[in-house]
Amino acid sequence: MAVVITVPICLLLAVAGLAVHDRVEDLGDARTTRTEVGLSLRIQALVHQLQRERGLTNGLLGGEKAFRPTLDATRTRVDTTLRAMRGDSAVEGVVRRNLGRLADIRAAADRGTADRTATLTFYTDAVNALDAVDPVAETATRADRRLGDGLAALRELAAAKESVALERGLLNGVFAEGAFHGREYLTFTEVRATRIAALARFRHVATAPQRAALERAFATADARRAIAYEDRADDAPDGSALRADPGTWWNAMTVLVDDLYAVQLSVGHDVRDRADRLSHDAETGLAAYLVAGTLVAALLAGLAAFASRSLTRPLGALTETAHDVARHRLPATVARIQQAPQDHMELLLAADAPDQRDARLLGGATEIVEVAASLHQVEHTALHLAAQQAGLRRNTTESLANLGRRNQNLVRRQLALITRLERQELDPDALAELFELDHLATRMRRNAENLLVLAGQNPPRPTAAPADGLEVVQSAVAEVEQYRRVLIAPVEPVRVRGHAVADVVHLLAELIENGLTFSPPTEPVEVHGWYDTEDDTYCFAVVDHGVGMSEADKERAQARFSGSGEEALLAAPTRFLGHLVVGRLAHRLGEGTQVHLFDTTGGGLSALLALPGILLAPEQDPAASPQPARPAVSSLLNGFRAGVARGEARTTQGASS
Repeated sequence: MAVVITVPICLLLAVAGLAVHDRVEDLGDARTTRTEVGLSLRIQALVHQLQRERGLTNGLLGGEKAFRPTLDATRTRVDTTLRAMRGDSAVEGVVRRNLGRLADIRAAADRGTADRTATLTFYTDAVNALDAVDPVAETATRADRRLGDGLAALRELAAAKESVALERGLLNGVFAEGAFHGREYLTFTEVRATRIAALARFRHVATAPQRAALERAFATADARRAIAYEDRADDAPDGSALRADPGTWWNAMTVLVDDLYAVQLSVGHDVRDRADRLSHDAETGLAAYLVAGTLVAALLAGLAAFASRSLTRPLGALTETAHDVARHRLPATVARIQQAPQDHMELLLAADAPDQRDARLLGGATEIVEVAASLHQVEHTALHLAAQQAGLRRNTTESLANLGRRNQNLVRRQLALITRLERQELDPDALAELFELDHLATRMRRNAENLLVLAGQNPPRPTAAPADGLEVVQSAVAEVEQYRRVLIAPVEPVRVRGHAVADVVHLLAELIENGLTFSPPTEPVEVHGWYDTEDDTYCFAVVDHGVGMSEADKERAQARFSGSGEEALLAAPTRFLGHLVVGRLAHRLGEGTQVHLFDTTGGGLSALLALPGILLAPEQDPAASPQPARPAVSSLLNGFRAGVARGEARTTQGASS
C-alpha cells in the first residue's frame, strides 16, 4: 500500500515541482529583465550626455568657439551622471578604464592642443564600452517573445542613436573646419550606413507605436534640416569647401538626437512595464501552483491515510489476535492439555476452542476475514495436534516406566540369585565370575533405573541413613563396567543425607561412565571430592583425559543438565540420553544442585557436581542444616580447581585406598 500510494504522489509532486520551477524561472527572468532595463536606461543617460559632449568638443576643436558655454553645461551634466552611477559594480570598472583620461582630454581641448580625430575616437570608444556592458545586450527571455522583441528594439535603437550622435559630432567638426580631411569622409559614410542598418533592424522588431514614434522623430523640421546638411556633406567627398553653419547643424542634429533618446526611453519603459506584468503573472501563477499542489497533496495524503487505515485497522486487529494466540492462548491451552488426564481431554478441547466471532469482529475486506478464520482453524488444529502429542507422550512415558519397572524387578531377582550363589560358591575362579556377573547385573539395574528417571518415576532405592562421601563414590564406581580404570583420589569427609544418596550415586555413575566411554582405555578417570567452605557446598569432580567437547557441545550438554521437561526426552538424540538422566537427577535433588563441564588441563573433560548444604548431614546435628543460596559458577570452578589440586597432591594415598 505504501508503494502504491507513494509512487503516484511522488509523480504528481515531480510534475508540480517542474511547473513551479518553470514559474520560478519566469519570475526570475522578468525581475532580472526589469532590473537590467533600469540599469540600461541609466547607462544610456550617461551615453547621451557623452555623445553631446563629444559633438561639442569636436566642434570646438574645429574652430567653433560659440560651443563653449553649451560644452561647459554638458560637461557638468556628464559629471553629475557619473557621480550618480558611482558604486554600481556593473559600470564602475568600465568608467574607470575608459573615462579615466576624461579630465586630460578636456584640458587639451580647452587649450586647443588636442587632435580632433583622437579626441573623437576617445569619446567613441568610451560610448562603445558602455554599450558593450549594457546588460540588455545579454538578456535572453524564454517566456515572452514580445519582451524579447522589445529588448532587441532597445538595442537597435541605441545603436542607431549612437550612429546619429557620432555623425553629429563628426560633421560638427567638419563644418567648423569647412571641409573633410583625411579619412573623415569614409568615417562619415560608415557611420551613416550603420545608422541605416540599425534603424532597419529596429523597424523589424519594434511595435507599431514604436515605429510611429521613430517616424515622427525623423519627420520634424529640424530632422529634415539635418538631413539636408547631411546630403550637402555627402556631395563633398573630394575635400571641397563646405559652406554650412555649424551652429545650425548642431542644433538640428541635437533635436533629432534628443527625439531619438525620447523614443529610446519610451521603448525602455514599455519593456520595463512588460517585465512588470510578466513578473506579476509569474508570481500569481507560482502562488496558484503552490496552493493547488498543496491542496492536491493534502487530498492525496488524506485519501492515502483513509485507504491505509481501512487496511491497517483490521490487519492490526488480526496481528494482535495472532500474537495473542501465539504467545498466550495457544501455549497456555497446550500446557493445560498436556497436564490434563486423558478422560478430561475432550472437555478441555471444547472449553478452549477458538471463538469464531473474532473473525467477524475484525471487519475489513473479505480476504482479511478469511485469513482470520484460517488463523482460528490453525489454532483449532494445533490444539488437536497438541492433544494427540500429549497422549502419545503420556503413552510413551508410561511404556518406558512399565518397561523400567519390569526390568528392575527382573534384575533385582537376578541379583538376589547371584548373591545366594556367591555365598554358596567356594571355588575362587567361579566366585570371580559370579562377582563379574553381579557387576553386570548392577549395571543393568542402573539402566532400568534410567528408564524410570526419564519417565519421571522415582526408583525404589531409598536410603534411610546418611552415607559417607567415600562410600557414595565407591557405590558409583561399582555401577560402571570399567571400574578398574577409575582412580579414586582423596575424598574429603562428608555425609550425604539418606534421601539423596541413591540419586547422588546414580548421577556420579553416569558422569564416571561418560568419562570412561570418551577417554582412551589406557587412561584413568579420576574422582575427587572436597568441601567448599566459602559457598557451603560439597563438590564431586570426575576428570578424564579423553577427546573432550567443543564449546557448542558443552553449551548444549549444559542446557540438558539444567532441563527437566518431557520435551527434551523426545527431542534429544538417543546418544545424549545420559545427559538427560543427569539433568533429571540434578533437578530432583533440589535447588542448588548444579552440574558443570570444564576443560581438563592437557586435554579431556571434567564434570563438577556441586551439592548444596541442605543435602549434607553434619555429624553433630544431621537434622539441622540451613539452605544456602545457589553458588556461582565462578566460585564452583575455583573450588573445583583447588579440590583437584588437593586430590593430585594425595594421588598415591588414593590409589592405595
